[in-house]
Amino acid sequence: QFSEALNLQQLGVPETSIKHGLTSMESDRWIICVEPTQVTMVDLQNGAQVTRRPIQAEAAVMNPTQNILALRSGTTVQIFNLDAKAKVKAHQMPEPLVFWKWTSTSNLALVTATAVYHWKLDDANPPVKMFDRLDKLGPNTQIINYRVSPDGKWCLLGGISAGAGGTVDGNMQLYSMEKKVSQHLTGHAAAFATIKLPGRDDPAHVLCFQGKTAGSAEPPKFFVREIGRDPAKGPPFGITPASIPIPPDAVSDFPVSLVVDPKNDIALLLTKMGYVYMFDIHSGKTIYRARVTQDTVFVTCAQASTGAIFGITVRRGGVLRMQLNGQTLIPYILNTLRDNDLAIKLAGRLNLPGAESLFAAEFERHMSTGNIAEAARIVASSGTALRTPATMSRFQQIPAQPGQVPPLLQYFSVLLETGRLNEQESIEVAKPVLQQSRLPLMEKWLKDDKLQASEALGDLIMPHDVGMALSVYLRAECHAKAIQCFVQRGEYDKIVPYSTSVGFKMDYSSMLNQLLFNNPQGALDLAKGLVNAEGGTLIDIQATAEAFLSSNRVQETTAFLLEALKENKSEHAYLQTKLLEINLIGGAPQVADAIMQQGILTHYDRPHIGKLCERAGMWQRAAEHYTEINDIKRVFKNSHQMNPEFVVSYFSKLNREQSIMLLKDMISRGPQNMQVCVEVAKKYHDELGSEDLVGVFEGARATEGLYYYLGAIVNSSEDPFVHFKYIQSSCMLGQFKEAERVCRDSNIYVPEEVKNYLKSSKLPDPRPLIHVCDRYDYVDELTEYLYLNSLLQYIEVYVTKVSPTKTPMVVGKLFDLGANEDFVKRILMAVGTACPVEELVEIAETRNRLRLLQPWLEANVATGSTEPSTHNALGKIYITLNRDPKSFLLNNMFYDPKVLGPYCESLDPQLAFIAYKKGAGECDEQLIKVSHEHGLYRDLAKYMVERQDLELWAKVLTPEEGKENEEDPQRRQLIDQVVEWALPESTNADEVSCTVKAFMAADLPSELINLLERIVLQGSDFSDNKNLQNLLILTSIRADSTRTAGYIDQLDNFDAKDIALICLSESHMLFEEAFSIYVKFAKPEQTPDKDEQIEMMVLAIGVLVDHMKDLDRAKTYASQCDEKPVWSKLGKAQLENKFPAEAIESFINAEDPSEYVQVCAEANEGEIWAALIPFLKMARKSMQENLIDTELIYAYAKTSNLTEMEKFVSGPNVANIQTIGDRCFSEGLYQAAKILFIGINNNSKLALCHIHLEEYRDAVDAAKKANNVSTWKQVCFACLRAEEFRLAATCGLEVIKYPDHVDDVVVYYSDLGHFGHLISLFEQGIGLDDAHVGIFTELGILYTKHMPEKVMDHCKVFFSKLNVSKVVRACERARLFKPSVYLYMQDKQHDNAVRTMMEYAPCWNHDLFLDSITKVRNAELMYKAVSHYLTLHPMFFTRLMEVLEAGIDHGRVVNILKRTGDWALQLALPYLKIVQKFDVSIINETLHDLYIEDEDYEALRNSIEKFKNFNMIALASTLSSHELLEFRRISAYVYRCNKKWSQSIELSKNDRMWKDSIDTANESEDTEIIEGILRFFCETSEKECFSAALYTCFEHISPDVAIELGWMNGYYNFTMPYIIQTFRRTHQRLKELEVRTAPPAEDNVENDVAASYTNNNLGGFGGVLMLENQPSMGGPMPGVDMSGFGGMMPNGGGMPQMGQMDGGMMMPQMGQMDGGLPQM
Repeated sequence: QFSEALNLQQLGVPETSIKHGLTSMESDRWIICVEPTQVTMVDLQNGAQVTRRPIQAEAAVMNPTQNILALRSGTTVQIFNLDAKAKVKAHQMPEPLVFWKWTSTSNLALVTATAVYHWKLDDANPPVKMFDRLDKLGPNTQIINYRVSPDGKWCLLGGISAGAGGTVDGNMQLYSMEKKVSQHLTGHAAAFATIKLPGRDDPAHVLCFQGKTAGSAEPPKFFVREIGRDPAKGPPFGITPASIPIPPDAVSDFPVSLVVDPKNDIALLLTKMGYVYMFDIHSGKTIYRARVTQDTVFVTCAQASTGAIFGITVRRGGVLRMQLNGQTLIPYILNTLRDNDLAIKLAGRLNLPGAESLFAAEFERHMSTGNIAEAARIVASSGTALRTPATMSRFQQIPAQPGQVPPLLQYFSVLLETGRLNEQESIEVAKPVLQQSRLPLMEKWLKDDKLQASEALGDLIMPHDVGMALSVYLRAECHAKAIQCFVQRGEYDKIVPYSTSVGFKMDYSSMLNQLLFNNPQGALDLAKGLVNAEGGTLIDIQATAEAFLSSNRVQETTAFLLEALKENKSEHAYLQTKLLEINLIGGAPQVADAIMQQGILTHYDRPHIGKLCERAGMWQRAAEHYTEINDIKRVFKNSHQMNPEFVVSYFSKLNREQSIMLLKDMISRGPQNMQVCVEVAKKYHDELGSEDLVGVFEGARATEGLYYYLGAIVNSSEDPFVHFKYIQSSCMLGQFKEAERVCRDSNIYVPEEVKNYLKSSKLPDPRPLIHVCDRYDYVDELTEYLYLNSLLQYIEVYVTKVSPTKTPMVVGKLFDLGANEDFVKRILMAVGTACPVEELVEIAETRNRLRLLQPWLEANVATGSTEPSTHNALGKIYITLNRDPKSFLLNNMFYDPKVLGPYCESLDPQLAFIAYKKGAGECDEQLIKVSHEHGLYRDLAKYMVERQDLELWAKVLTPEEGKENEEDPQRRQLIDQVVEWALPESTNADEVSCTVKAFMAADLPSELINLLERIVLQGSDFSDNKNLQNLLILTSIRADSTRTAGYIDQLDNFDAKDIALICLSESHMLFEEAFSIYVKFAKPEQTPDKDEQIEMMVLAIGVLVDHMKDLDRAKTYASQCDEKPVWSKLGKAQLENKFPAEAIESFINAEDPSEYVQVCAEANEGEIWAALIPFLKMARKSMQENLIDTELIYAYAKTSNLTEMEKFVSGPNVANIQTIGDRCFSEGLYQAAKILFIGINNNSKLALCHIHLEEYRDAVDAAKKANNVSTWKQVCFACLRAEEFRLAATCGLEVIKYPDHVDDVVVYYSDLGHFGHLISLFEQGIGLDDAHVGIFTELGILYTKHMPEKVMDHCKVFFSKLNVSKVVRACERARLFKPSVYLYMQDKQHDNAVRTMMEYAPCWNHDLFLDSITKVRNAELMYKAVSHYLTLHPMFFTRLMEVLEAGIDHGRVVNILKRTGDWALQLALPYLKIVQKFDVSIINETLHDLYIEDEDYEALRNSIEKFKNFNMIALASTLSSHELLEFRRISAYVYRCNKKWSQSIELSKNDRMWKDSIDTANESEDTEIIEGILRFFCETSEKECFSAALYTCFEHISPDVAIELGWMNGYYNFTMPYIIQTFRRTHQRLKELEVRTAPPAEDNVENDVAASYTNNNLGGFGGVLMLENQPSMGGPMPGVDMSGFGGMMPNGGGMPQMGQMDGGMMMPQMGQMDGGLPQM
């Protein structure tokens, strides 16, 4: 059936988004389309409702079952939960994705260009790489499919790529998750499926795929192969590949998808051209082919519920629905395909119509030939067509052959193998099975759902097994019968839920009343079920409780009410109150306490219950129920008997006023409540208020309590009142340290309040006050308080230890108080340098006490104080006292000129000038101002020249803004002083130079140049002055550079180097002038010193190469000079300009190796090693550098001058031979590297060189010397590749000593196929002194693979040195199970040992098995062992069970025996007798069956008498018709034991067993039965039996009956003993009655009853209240008002007295036995 379900374009999805990668359909719930600006989601479950989200992504896929959307953009993958609107996970992939797919609800598969990843949804881990893509599925392959098998063990990746001649090739990669290996398949499409095969219990996991070899002319084929099947279970399923019928117009067509219909086991193959092929997976046959669309279906998915297949066509967006049409399939196969066999198989497997005639014909054909089994299979495969009563009748009519299974049972057997029996079939097959008592078989069939449940089937099973019958009734919905089974099984608690669930109505009241007297516990269970029924209670709760109480079932009443009232409804308030009342008054307050503790009842009368609790002494419970404060106060008189924690928590229930009142009352009752009151105050201080609580404690004068309460909250409280009161209470209790701590640390209290309290308290320890005043700046008040109270020592302590920084304030206050100056000085000397000087000086100055500080200041200076304020104060004192102030101002380095300068201006301007000058520029403005104001121009000019500060010069030389053209007299006077006096006197060229710069900056060049020319060029005394010549040239350079060259020629005494550098500066760039200076001064007449001449030459050539960049001119100049430094300078320049050959030549001429590092680098880059060698040789003459020797060796190696290199290496050198050896080795210069490594004894690298030179023996020798595992391994592998096996073994022995490298050796040997040499190597290895576990283990693994005959010996000899788990796995892979068992047992893995011996018969050993089976941890193995022994080793079964007796469930073993067969039961008879001592029902019944079968009545009777746990009624019913008398007697005995008196007596009478019938009648105590048997004896004239019956049943026979029968039948003599005994007993009863009716002595009956009730065990209250299983009460409870439950109790409210029976008769006295006559 083909149809188009919907069209995406019609839903608004653009055509460009309907293609591979943009549209996805992971299940039949959602279609996801990615558009440029949004993601469109089509909900197929809700009428194709469309949802669009503004999400930009490259691709999106929806989870198959949950609303979880995965989005991809670039390499970023994100997963969102749309329901929770939250991001679940996100990850950045290492490379872009090419395909992705949800393989399950919790796994997202991600395929990149190189690998496949799985990303689990249910954990936080990143994607896990599963496998790499094969080369066949390389980057040129487009991935179109990825599948994971249902069991998660196999993965399949499929893709297509362009083939030869325009074809499309398909390649697939099948990967095993368990074996971690891949297999390449040639084909385009594949899918996994799980199918059920006939004759097999386990499902088959198959791979279906289309296979076609690329370039082959053969048509493609359809393959079905089972994967992953355990060979031990049989061969895997597979079919012969079937050719796919390709139509002529689709030769170039290829598949794009293969989808499996899991419901019908049908595979649908869709191709690019729109063809659909339908295959039967079981046979591989093609069922149907059709072209359903002209477009390509690019995405598909299956709908498991209907078997339909959905597909989406590219661009057009049609959503196609394809489904198997079961009504027309079989006719199509018969009429079109003409394949009867396929039609029969499909019709039978899928239960399809259309093949009924075929089935009937086949059935008749097999029946006519007598092939019963095949005929039965035809019926089974026909669905319901042939499974009729007529067919059963056909099989019943066939006579059974001797020794063979009856045909009808064969028929049923086949039907059971293939499916489920219908109702009639189930009844017919049950009859013989039940007759044979094979109940386990019936149970198995029912458990496997092989039988159809019906009422008739349940009725058949009922006499044999009530539980099994119940299960049948439940399935068949026979409600009345099911409830009858519940009653018979005693499962009363299940009746109500079942009745409610099925809607069955019944009379519960009568059932409850009946149970109440017979089975109180059952009545309780039923009542609980009735009140808990769905839809509401089905009984009246009050009436039911009344019924329980009327029977004195207080405990059951309590349990019932607890269950009925658990919903805590307000309408049950009265019942809740009664429930608690009957326990509180009835002497079981602990029960009531447990109920209240659970808090499940809240609507009862709380005041009433509170009073009852108070009477019972349950003070805490009473307090919980009271709300009036007077009641609470009364109860809390006993607070000392309450739990303190309860008392504290109780206050949370009270309001503020009540809490305060109760707290006052408790505190007033004495100190015993003080601690708990403090705890209450601590916990509820926020609610009750600190002020009220403090008032409570203060009102009771409980200062200590107040202290502890406040101490607990003060650290967390932010209430100033709390902190103040705590300080106050601490001081009152003498806790001064606590007061000090709070005053010091707290920021909460009100400082003024605390300060005033502490001052008024006049504490002996003023430290709290000190901390308060110090923190809140009450220093003046503190000082005044301490001074006036003569606490002078605390003043000194305060300023020295507490707050030295506040010493100025203290001293100031002491000054104001008129304190003694000596005391003040002592304080200051004690504080020392910790006192702030500046503040103290200010305070002293304001009070005119500065001179008082002189000793302290001088002391500070003497200690090395450099604080400016100290020196400022001392300077002021010296200036005021005129104590050599000029010397102080000139020599002191620490005063602040900005402070002393203004101080001096009013006293002496010259001192102010000195102070400002001392400021080193900081006071220049003040200095200039004082100079101008007081005419100190000469001093100012000198200061300006000496300062050399251009900015300062600018201030004095630059005119003010707006006055540039005006003449400034002050400026002119300063310039004149500079020109006339300051400069001529200066001998410092820097001062003159700075002055010149200042004049130039002030734009005074003409004055300056004229002055300098007059001084230098006009023959003055300063003509040869170098500084002036320098100044002149510099001035010309800066002001007029055209005159510079002339000055250079005329002047000879200037600083050539400095001037030249200025010429070369970037601001001037006078390169020729600089070159001229250097050339001029390089001549001997200018520079007589040779070294200086050379220096000038070097500087000159530096101008050429560094500034003028003229290397040719520089080379010419160097040739002229021919000095080594000049050549060196030239060489460096050539090197910098990348002329290494010329540079090497220059360096050789200069004999300068200093640039060897760069020379070597440039030479290596230019590969001029031949030219480098002479330079390096030259360098070695003067230098011993590592690099020089190293590069020389490398140059020798590169020029193949190995002889020279070897000679050099053997001689003295400082080369890094290791480095150069590695370098040569990496560049393939192995001969050179060998020489070098020999020279430094690097045997590891030397061995590698020998390997590359194919000198293997030398390589081994070198490895021996190196002796490290890496070298040994490399040499070993090299020798192995060269097939030098002996040398390889020598190296391998050294390698395998290291456990981490053993695997590498094994892998390498194995990859080369040298298994024999590998084993030989490890055999030698186990003889090593330091052989480790890995060697022995790996040798064992190798034996398993290549020499299995040696495995066992190896394991036995070296077990202690093996890694058992690895060797065991290897043995199992090699199917060597005996060694595996041995290793498991030695390693104490007995479970595995047992499992292995059972699964693999060759390794089984009886003794070993018994030894292991008792030590297993998994008990299931014991039961498997039972089945194993029964099947394969039955003769040892009894021994096995003897071993397992203590640890096995014998009932389960018996079930196993029954399922095995009758022979197994006979075999196990000794075992059953042994374990019968455990009195297990199924064991007893099985033994009974065996005894009956063997006709061993003695054993049966003994068993019945000793063991009572079995279905007695069923046994009695079975034995009642037995042909042997003794078995019928046993049946009667069993009926008697089960109080089935009538059946027992009837059996005994039939067998004339009169004694048995009389004993049974007497035991029944039933008057009617006894009278009946008496009449029977009279009717049959059995006089003796009649007399014996009177004798035996005396206690239960009414005298009138006995006398009447005796008189009517003339049995006087036989009746007389009975008459005599009756008169005697009557006489005794009358006497006892007289005694009993006498007035009794007064006693407190109520107290006795209450005591008996109290002593009853009520079950305890260890967590959960347990009230159901205790004995009932013997009488009414004293004091309990039963009026609420209506009426009086029977017998006046009490039970009959012990011994008093109905009718006034007495129970037999002690000594009277059943049937015995009275003692005369």
